[in-house]
Amino acid sequence: MPQADSYTPFRQLPPGSTILMAFSGGVDSTVAAVLALRAGYHVTGVHMTLLPGGESAQKKAEEAAAKLGIELIHVDCSDVFERAVLRPSWDMYKSGYTPNPCALCNPAVKFGSLMPLMEQHGCTAFATGHYAKAIDAEGGQTVLARGSFREKDQSYFLFGLSQEQLARIVFPLGGMTKPEVREIARELGLPNAESKESQDACFMPPDKTAAEFLHEHFGERVPGGTFAAAPDGRILGRHDGIYAYTIGQRKGTGVAMGVPAWVSRIDAGENKVWLTTNPDDLLRDALVLPCAHWISKPAEAAEFRAQVQIRYRSRPADASVLLSPNGVVFIKFDAPQRAVTPGQAAVIYDGERLLGGGWIP
Repeated sequence: MPQADSYTPFRQLPPGSTILMAFSGGVDSTVAAVLALRAGYHVTGVHMTLLPGGESAQKKAEEAAAKLGIELIHVDCSDVFERAVLRPSWDMYKSGYTPNPCALCNPAVKFGSLMPLMEQHGCTAFATGHYAKAIDAEGGQTVLARGSFREKDQSYFLFGLSQEQLARIVFPLGGMTKPEVREIARELGLPNAESKESQDACFMPPDKTAAEFLHEHFGERVPGGTFAAAPDGRILGRHDGIYAYTIGQRKGTGVAMGVPAWVSRIDAGENKVWLTTNPDDLLRDALVLPCAHWISKPAEAAEFRAQVQIRYRSRPADASVLLSPNGVVFIKFDAPQRAVTPGQAAVIYDGERLLGGGWIP
């Protein structure tokens, strides 16, 4: 079987062990289960229901599990998903932030709710279909690293995991590419082998943004406000709610200025969305994180060099990182970064190794 590198996904897990696999029935989780079976492990799939009306998703998981001949259990995670992901995300949108629901969901729901089931079902490890790597390191530590296939690397979403969780996690797809995964799915005749790649959070309908979905889901009235031109504050028109806008957005404002204009600032107190025609207004050369979660904190280093990724689709940027005694993190980019967005995660890497991250204020 082709592997992108020498990564050992199952680490020191004894053959014959049982793995609890987060199992949606999609191509990634199904092939991850196949790799575990081929490596000599038993697999118990666990499918989580996140929203009401998830019968079709459950059926897909059941059909894929039947194809592989593995046991599948169902867990209703809708309450914790509502409380830990949907509600905080909506509250952030209403406050002028742009949240990252997947980075909220992973530590609280996918890993936080499913991993505790391992003991109950006699499992030794927990696995998902993420393109990321968990690697044993010195001193009993576990390194979280980027997946080999950079186009699908999902380590960014996992910065909130703990060492305790990582010690029991395996990522079967960490050393693989998406084309390799699809080829295995084709070999097995899986119906999802050619399924379209998801670009958004798993709960998202294809015809809506996350903000639109959450607005409808909670059904809360949101006050409208005004668009203002930067820097003079000239009123350009009205909007139906700041939740629909994000820093750096150009299309979809409905404001015609005769030249390209971008959202440069969102003022929740005045329900005002500021637009600029100067792209340099979107640049920031520094960032302060009030606190950070560390997976592999640099040993005794008050200041160090790193690469900082300010959103999932952005390139990591070279930066100097300063840790203050009270936990505040100061980041100085070598080159200014565009559209540093409140609510997104700033995730800090040392090459392939994920060190930690925090929420952009």
